[in-house]
Amino acid sequence: MSVLTVLDLTVRRGATVILDHVSWQVRPGEHWVILGANGSGKTSLLSALTGYLTPTAGEVGVLGQRYGRSDWRELRKKVGLVSSAVRQMIPNDELALETVISGRYAMIDFWGDITTADRRRGMQILRDIECGPLAQRPWLFLSQGERQRVLIGRALMARPALLILDEPCAGLDPAAREHFLQFLEKLGRSPKPPTMVLVTHHVEEIMPVFSHVLVLKQGRVLASGKRRRALTAKILSRAFHAGIHLARRGNRYSLVIRGRGRGLM
Repeated sequence: MSVLTVLDLTVRRGATVILDHVSWQVRPGEHWVILGANGSGKTSLLSALTGYLTPTAGEVGVLGQRYGRSDWRELRKKVGLVSSAVRQMIPNDELALETVISGRYAMIDFWGDITTADRRRGMQILRDIECGPLAQRPWLFLSQGERQRVLIGRALMARPALLILDEPCAGLDPAAREHFLQFLEKLGRSPKPPTMVLVTHHVEEIMPVFSHVLVLKQGRVLASGKRRRALTAKILSRAFHAGIHLARRGNRYSLVIRGRGRGLM
């Protein structure tokens, strides 16, 4: 059974085609990166995957169930989401432990009594994400890197089969970014991890654990498959419409822009 199945997904708004017959499949044991320039359709694809955007045509399935045919509210609970939109809604006075526990109930601005079982699991998750000492620290006094980890803990509280990371390194300084990426590598290699989908603009953020790459261009799939085939200078040059040199050192990547691309469409 596939973790994710996207079949001929099309999104139109008026005369504008945002996603154009996108098909994509994620199988158990795979971790994916979604790459694409601004306006390529990444955000709309994520919205469709999490049930917040109704497609014009096509199907989206999670763990064998289809949005539109199953209870989307229950289906969405199987998908953990770490994004700037969620980060901006967390109250400043909410404690890190409360933020993590709120993920079980898909609740922002947690209220109500915390059960002993929830507290125990929340504390275990905080230790797992290397944030145990932060349990009683308010959101306002967490660093950006700490906030990103706590949001992952919040997503893990509901035991999701799929964890979507929407540009999680945005706003992190270089040291915090590298620390966070090493954490993702560790999470992806832990026993029975959720399937991870990382959305980014930066090839430097593609850790070795990410086995597959989906590249979007103007709402269409430009490349999809194993990283060694889908992540090439030629494909990236077309995706970002620029001359790109892709370098690899060990299992990490970097790129250099050689100029605006011509004839790359």
